[in-house]
Amino acid sequence: MSRESRAQRAVRLINLLTHTGDFTGRPFQLRPWQKKILQALFKTGPDGRRLIRTCLLMLPRKNGKTELAAAIAIYCLLFDGQLGGEIYLAAADREQAGKVYGAIVAMLRGDPELLAQVEIVESQKRIVHPQSGSFLKAISAEAYSKFGFSASVVIYDELHAAQNRDLWDVLATSQGARLEPLLIAISTAGYDRNSILYELYAHAQRVAADPALDPTFLPILYEAPKEADWRDERVWKAANPALGDFRSLEDMRIMAARAAEIPAQENAFRRLYLNQWTEQASRWLSLATWDACLSEPVARAGRTWYVGMDLSSTTDLTALVGVSPDPDGVHVAVRALAFLPQARMKERVTRDRAPYDEWARRGQLIVTPGNVIDYERVRAELQAWDAESAGIAEIAYDPWNATDLVQRLKDADGFTCIPMRQGFATLSAPTKALEQVLLAKTLRHDGDPVLRWCISNVAVESDAAGNIKPSKRVSTERIDSVVALVMALDRVQRNAVPPPTPEFSVLWVGAPP
Repeated sequence: MSRESRAQRAVRLINLLTHTGDFTGRPFQLRPWQKKILQALFKTGPDGRRLIRTCLLMLPRKNGKTELAAAIAIYCLLFDGQLGGEIYLAAADREQAGKVYGAIVAMLRGDPELLAQVEIVESQKRIVHPQSGSFLKAISAEAYSKFGFSASVVIYDELHAAQNRDLWDVLATSQGARLEPLLIAISTAGYDRNSILYELYAHAQRVAADPALDPTFLPILYEAPKEADWRDERVWKAANPALGDFRSLEDMRIMAARAAEIPAQENAFRRLYLNQWTEQASRWLSLATWDACLSEPVARAGRTWYVGMDLSSTTDLTALVGVSPDPDGVHVAVRALAFLPQARMKERVTRDRAPYDEWARRGQLIVTPGNVIDYERVRAELQAWDAESAGIAEIAYDPWNATDLVQRLKDADGFTCIPMRQGFATLSAPTKALEQVLLAKTLRHDGDPVLRWCISNVAVESDAAGNIKPSKRVSTERIDSVVALVMALDRVQRNAVPPPTPEFSVLWVGAPP
């Protein structure tokens, strides 16, 4: 009879544990896909030591991540043969850090034989195994005094929620003296391409394509392909191994139907239930909807324009977006300009993951010398716009970031400049107006790539009254051109003359039924 391997032992012992929550007391009964995860995780080399040092396990919600993480932690504490082990359950905040810990405690208390082997110190979220001199402890990034640790096993739950990489780096570097360190990140997908999770995810994709790149790294990625139809139930099944088993198919259908009806929930569904990386936390505008409004460029000549101006000095874009209403009082045309300082262009391309240099070469982005925006160039572009058209009626701007440029535009150039504060009271109506003109396809734009990129980045904030506004705080990348567009729409809306048909009592109702 062949000797049981460590991987087989891990599967056998974890299978003896009992579930928590709705399935409390039931035996684990590992599914084939769960067994494959454990067999890969605890596989050993010729010297009998574990091969895997780091694992990224990405599973959509409700596929048993917490229970599986708890079972792995119990195995490492009690059965993996480590003397003086330090096992840490890490997370971005105290509540999340306590979830896996709570499942571990429930599993141990559900098995009197295992419970007799440990000491549970609830006040410290700590479990001690006296026989091996090992302990397990839940920690969070909020309690940041983690130096001096010598972690043998780390399970970092929902890594996408980490505000920075500090806790991850401290724990990872604390494992240097261990012979068989194990660092497991468990998470759903995120949207921040500058995060530690995305760094690991990009590495995991490379290793999945070529395992020889890093034999000590185990990528386990249950995700829907980026181009897949998120509404297709076959796509759901590919990304959710427990679907139709202990993961409810009916719940998925309800959530998908809701996301289809409420565009702001589409990204959350794709990210949390299909593990698809999205462009922002909560999609506000669909790029497909934006692209459906593409048209031939509208000439400036012969039209009156309302311009939104979002000013910056260094890292942000400065954006000018003009909106011109058609004679029908329903359709509007959009033209956009964006400016960026020349200095550190290469650094900005890397940081923002935006092809600023390519846009500049194509004449789609105006680059000004130095490390701050040349506002005289902005002023010159406004003067040219005004001269080429029937005139710029108004320029809306954020007074918080205004400079003497606004004074020169008013005093020297004769422009009407309207201050527009960036709060809910001011921005909600034109923000909702932008939603409506896009859905009604009454907005026309020329496909300006900078504006399109800002559209793909933008997320909105809302208040208790249901007001919304574009948010630079929660959006993933630059949204300056969208802010300028919203401000321009506000001025059009406030100066609109209702068309003479009874179907339209306000500007933004859309085409007649």
